[in-house]
Amino acid sequence: MNYRNLAVEIIKNVGGKENILSLTNCATRLRFNLKDDSKANSDILKKTKGVMGVVNKGGQYQVIIGSDVANVCKEINDLANLQDNTAAVEEDNKNAVVKVLDTIAGIFTPIIPAITGAGMLKAVMALLVSFKVISTSSQTYSILNFMADAAFYFLPFLLANSAAKKFKCNTYMAMTLAAVLLHPNFSAMVDVAKTTGEGIKFLGIPVTIATYSSSVIPIILGVWLMSFVEPIADKVSPKAIKFFTKPLITLVVAGLGTLIVLGPIGNVCGNGISAGIEFLNKYANWLVPFIVGTFSPLLVMTGMHYGLIPIGINNLATAGFDTVVGPGMLGSNIAQGAASLAVACKTKNSELKQLATSAGITGVCGITEPAMYGVTLKLKRPLIGVMIGGGVSGLFLGIFGVGRYTSGSPGLLALPGYIGTDGFRNIIFACIGAAIAFVVSFVVTYFVGFEDVVEENSEEKVVESTTKDTAVHSPLSGRCVQLSEVSDPMFAEGMMGNGIAIIPQEGRVVSPVDGVISAIFDTKHAIGIKSNDGAEILIHVGIDTVNLKGKHFNAKVKAGDSIKKGDLLLEFDINAIKKAGYDVITPVIITNTGDYSDIIGSEKVGLEVKEREQLITLVK
Repeated sequence: MNYRNLAVEIIKNVGGKENILSLTNCATRLRFNLKDDSKANSDILKKTKGVMGVVNKGGQYQVIIGSDVANVCKEINDLANLQDNTAAVEEDNKNAVVKVLDTIAGIFTPIIPAITGAGMLKAVMALLVSFKVISTSSQTYSILNFMADAAFYFLPFLLANSAAKKFKCNTYMAMTLAAVLLHPNFSAMVDVAKTTGEGIKFLGIPVTIATYSSSVIPIILGVWLMSFVEPIADKVSPKAIKFFTKPLITLVVAGLGTLIVLGPIGNVCGNGISAGIEFLNKYANWLVPFIVGTFSPLLVMTGMHYGLIPIGINNLATAGFDTVVGPGMLGSNIAQGAASLAVACKTKNSELKQLATSAGITGVCGITEPAMYGVTLKLKRPLIGVMIGGGVSGLFLGIFGVGRYTSGSPGLLALPGYIGTDGFRNIIFACIGAAIAFVVSFVVTYFVGFEDVVEENSEEKVVESTTKDTAVHSPLSGRCVQLSEVSDPMFAEGMMGNGIAIIPQEGRVVSPVDGVISAIFDTKHAIGIKSNDGAEILIHVGIDTVNLKGKHFNAKVKAGDSIKKGDLLLEFDINAIKKAGYDVITPVIITNTGDYSDIIGSEKVGLEVKEREQLITLVK
């Protein structure tokens, strides 16, 4: 996959870089916040090679890429100059539900690695104890134990950081607010008050006796309050002393407001959620895992699954055990992967078989977006198998009270998180539930079937395979050098494809082939071309010249223009660019290098070439 070319296509079809407010990525998808979602061309994106699907839910415009998402995200950040992909998103017309889901996702998603690592450490400790490698009375166990507890005990700090970014306020002030809730002196006051029966008061105002370690909701409410207090403090503070009065007012007002009002409210909410879950576990422990297992695909499609994240984390933080969210999603995710593998076994389309196989493997491991958007949702009927398999598995796991001890992406790789301190009962039933999800989903999908994708006509393939060699002519006059002499490792190490570099003598770029302009950057320093023979060529004038933002460049064409060999594409001022401190060496890259058995051009290295002189031969 050529990440740079894919990034160009994605930027263009989300409405251009000027339409992007912010960009983040998770394990498989790009998550855009766009100024205007209507400017995005979802139909074209869905058909773009390298894109598995598009979904516009939960306050985000999401482009599903798969395991290469981080590389694509990096290219988009570079191309669109998104210096801070956590930038605050401007207000728009999103409804209240979408805004809440977007906020939940923004707060909880960044902290998942921390609590996953902590939970998995607990699983490892349980194994070590079960096999008598370490003793619970040893110092080794004690050290590992407080390391595993740290992320959960100081959960308010983690949430304060991510909440501050979402609520657009100072992250360090937010973490200071978390420190107020967890300060040992306050904890000691609470312990004394509980022992003596006396209350805690501030200027006669009662402070609720509550412990905030491992809490979730209180700090989020506190940072939300701070997001209103901070701008007011900035406004009322005299300019000469604002440096210290603004944080002073923010700390005092937000700190007291959280301790006296919002913290207790959040504590009650958290305890209420725990009590509700305890009630369900006592009287209908099968219900929620069954519902989550069955309807998880629909929840993910609509973005509603973000509402489950704080419930699961709250369970882990307060009880150390989650029987509600994790088990249901475990069954659903494995069912998603199994359905995709069933498609891979049954389809006669080689491209779909390859996609379904890789998506199925990642699906059973817990990353389901490639399977969902690339296979089951696209083919529709396999989704029936997913929902049945997930529902049956969730019902089994719920009846037997199976729960997870750690957060993470539910799948086979997360099964160690089901190892508890009471032997292997929990992990055994978790494995059985996972097996049920896989078998039921696979069998239902295989026998219910789907409308297979028709393979390309074999005659077309023969024509394609016998395409003659392609000649690429020199787009500039100058001296040819190897790509390894280019100072940018992206070109020098062939990450973008093979080719050659030219040290130009004139500030002109002409077309090296007959074809069409596939892309021209706003900064005009680089041009993408697709030849009539299918060659994809990138001409990149200079190194880091993107920083010039188009200065000293004059483009003569635009994206979509048809061109002939020798047509003038671009003029640039060599001397001005050099004076600005930039190297003008120009890589000429064949970005679809993988489509050719050989790329011949090394004989030109060290020689002077002229415009339109043959430079490279592409051999099929």
